[in-house]
Amino acid sequence: MDTVKAHYKNLIIGFGKGGKTLAAWLSANGEEVVLIEKSKNRYGGTCINVACIPTKSLIVNAEKGVPYAKAHTIKDELTAEMRRKNYQKIAGSPHATVIDGTASFLSANRVNVQTADGDRAITADRIFINTGTKPFMPDMEGITGRHIYNSTTLMELSVMPKRLAIIGGGVVGLEFADMLLKFGSEVTLFTREEQFLPKEDRDIAESIHSSLAKKGLHVIQGAAVQRFSPAGDGVTIHYRRAGEQQATTDAVLMATGRIPETTALNLRAAGIETDEKGFISVNDQLQTSAPNVWAIGDVNGGPQFTYISLDDFRIIKNQLAGTGYNSTTKRKSYATTVFLTPPFARIGINETEAQAQGIDYAVFTLAAANIPKAAILQQKEGLLKAIVARDTGKILGCMLHCAEAHELINTIQLAINESIAYPVLRDHIYTHPTMSEAFNDLFA
Repeated sequence: MDTVKAHYKNLIIGFGKGGKTLAAWLSANGEEVVLIEKSKNRYGGTCINVACIPTKSLIVNAEKGVPYAKAHTIKDELTAEMRRKNYQKIAGSPHATVIDGTASFLSANRVNVQTADGDRAITADRIFINTGTKPFMPDMEGITGRHIYNSTTLMELSVMPKRLAIIGGGVVGLEFADMLLKFGSEVTLFTREEQFLPKEDRDIAESIHSSLAKKGLHVIQGAAVQRFSPAGDGVTIHYRRAGEQQATTDAVLMATGRIPETTALNLRAAGIETDEKGFISVNDQLQTSAPNVWAIGDVNGGPQFTYISLDDFRIIKNQLAGTGYNSTTKRKSYATTVFLTPPFARIGINETEAQAQGIDYAVFTLAAANIPKAAILQQKEGLLKAIVARDTGKILGCMLHCAEAHELINTIQLAINESIAYPVLRDHIYTHPTMSEAFNDLFA
């Protein structure tokens, strides 16, 4: 603590993607910056430590047939190495300081940092909040039981549960379901919705459901979970669906969304406003209601993706540098992916949304089984679908449930954002055999 100063030009709270990238950029440009992180196990942020990277590591090793215990060790070693590199990248800069501690606002430009060595008040010209989100655990009887987990605590288990119930049918729920099925668990998914993936076109939803069902997934739709109770070395789920019902399992994953990590920040002392869900309110330049305080990444209520946090960094960097891309209003379309096997990636509007908007559109579809590379990869399941404006040929949206969809969607994103009409992708020469050559046939 002796090296900690009382004042810095820049202070960043949280070691997430946007914050750490901003810290690296500021220090590379000779500006002093202090980065405060409450946990040594979170250097690099949520994505590296408890979300994108560890889950994808487990998914990849499940696909390879690696036993769960070994895959768990590989995951831990990977995240530990990435934490170390992220810490060294910032702490190794002559203009950057990393403090292990919990920050809370004393005023708009002053924070208290609680560390193992005591408290220290620090002021800064500019403050950037990058504390992210955490799993939401609803207030429900029995939810604190020892067999009930969230997406973070479940991955800490070194022994895979033989039977797993997942509450929630969103991205997190589906990815864990697919992963644990591949590791050999019996998985049951409980969703409140009467339809599987209700926001997707029915043909796409059915393609995804069929793929998961073949792996053994059991889905209970229209289920309102009420409470949990102990059941030997497991847990009983009490839910309503055409009356009171029960199901017993070894473990429960609560995949019920995420909430902002702001409890310790004492935002009121800084005059920082939040929305009805507790996310920090920001304008289109990611500025909070307090002067010279910004919020980066998931905590500001925007799309909860690592690449959006990185884009938040670009917007703030360009404000500080006085260059053009400095507002969320300038952000173009971006894609999303659910990392199943095969993955599901999407961008833009689907057919249901095009109909609702009264758009004159054309639909292109292709079964993944017709793609040679899909056969080589032994992932012939899936469906590719694109929505195109009839008058301009511009791509309005694309849904890809197929092998390497997470890579293919980036080509579609480029076409949408650069106003490239679909015939360009249709007539392009692709290497063979690749998944991208499917665009020749999809748009034919």
